[in-house]
Amino acid sequence: MIKKILIANRGEIAVRIVRACQEMGIRAVAIYSEADRYSLHVKKANEAYCIGSDPLAGYLNPHHIVNLAVETGCDALHPGYGFLSENPELARICAQRGIRFIGPDADVIHSMGDKTMARQSMINAGVPVTPGSNGNLADLDDAIEQAAAIGYPIMLKATSGGGGRGIRRCNNEQELRQNYHRVISEATKAFGSAEVFLEKCIVNPRHIEVQILADSFGNTVHLFERDCSIQRRNQKLIELAPSPQLNDEQRNYVGSLAVKAAKAVNYENAGTVEFLLDDQQNFYFMEMNTRVQVEHTITEEITGIDIVKTQIRIAAGEKLPFVQEDIQYRGFAAQFRINAEDPKNGFLPSFGRISRYYSAGGPGVRTDAAIYTGYTIPPYYDSMCAKLVVWALSWDELVARSQRALNDMSIYGITTTIPYYQNILQHPEFREGSFNTGFVEAHPELINYSVKRHPEALAAAIAAAIAAQAGL
Repeated sequence: MIKKILIANRGEIAVRIVRACQEMGIRAVAIYSEADRYSLHVKKANEAYCIGSDPLAGYLNPHHIVNLAVETGCDALHPGYGFLSENPELARICAQRGIRFIGPDADVIHSMGDKTMARQSMINAGVPVTPGSNGNLADLDDAIEQAAAIGYPIMLKATSGGGGRGIRRCNNEQELRQNYHRVISEATKAFGSAEVFLEKCIVNPRHIEVQILADSFGNTVHLFERDCSIQRRNQKLIELAPSPQLNDEQRNYVGSLAVKAAKAVNYENAGTVEFLLDDQQNFYFMEMNTRVQVEHTITEEITGIDIVKTQIRIAAGEKLPFVQEDIQYRGFAAQFRINAEDPKNGFLPSFGRISRYYSAGGPGVRTDAAIYTGYTIPPYYDSMCAKLVVWALSWDELVARSQRALNDMSIYGITTTIPYYQNILQHPEFREGSFNTGFVEAHPELINYSVKRHPEALAAAIAAAIAAQAGL
């Protein structure tokens, strides 16, 4: 069994992994930049080592991180999400140095990280994909020609992209001309690759993803789906499990597609297969994330399976302790990404010192966070400072409990997205479980009111917006 793990990450996911290690009797080693010296994951780990004064460079240096794992006597490394988690070089160096990488091997990370290779793998496996370009685009003229053949609107995407970056919707040739070099620039800066491709744009789809687990003995299972349709500019805000928009037939079908996708690339460990669902109820493969997801929490809540612990056991060479028929789900769960952002000011980051912090609690409520009273959120990292996770037996009870939990949670000293989520929970479309990826953009009125202070004004604004859309 693994005895000591270096966590190559920071923030709440590092805290989450430390807690799993503690329950398994495994020593946890944290790394931190000077900006993170007082972070919660540093305080909770058994050991912690500074990786430099630069806020980002240390977290992005695979050789330095693996050297530290070797020097501190670790026998495994957990990459978390973000940073180097989907960098095949980190997995490759771990293998070379005798450190178990808690994730798939480098070749799989590479093939799934390259979106055109991933598309081709899915086509070969019989998993439906959206119409798109034949590999990477040669130049702008090639893009224009292929877009015309596919039909607008199209999505122009970075081949090595992820996390909603390096992607632009183009509704016509003019927009494609405007965005082509922008996406290449973004891709080069963010991912070190200038390669791009295009796909047919599925207008306002539902974003459905499936959690899978696979061991080294050929056993692969899915843990049902998550609905990530409530998002802004391709960044997820609220995630739900299971989707209130699918029936059991659809649920079983998309789960089987995810297992087929994983087996097609000999996947091992935890991963997520993401799909788009159009108005005609067609599923299309979008991408595969070769790591633990931010929203793994809600799958844990409905299935009772600890995904992080299972990751560690798979990396240790153990078989999955269950087969597909053993896995059931119970109730509904929601995750709210509590971001240090000001929705009323264009979602600008709101970093600074937390003067007071009160976590939500009570039945069915879980908070994964890396903040505490007196902690100063540094301006160098992602704005998410906590994840509020809520579980209930029914959808209606989940909505009601989520409202209560959001009201419980208080963070002073910074501005967060909590009031905005309270507004979303009041909207009829959300309460009915009927929404798509265009929900946030379609309802800008939800930004401008606070449910706590102006429930009547919010209700009036929603009614007016619905009447306007209906042409009343």
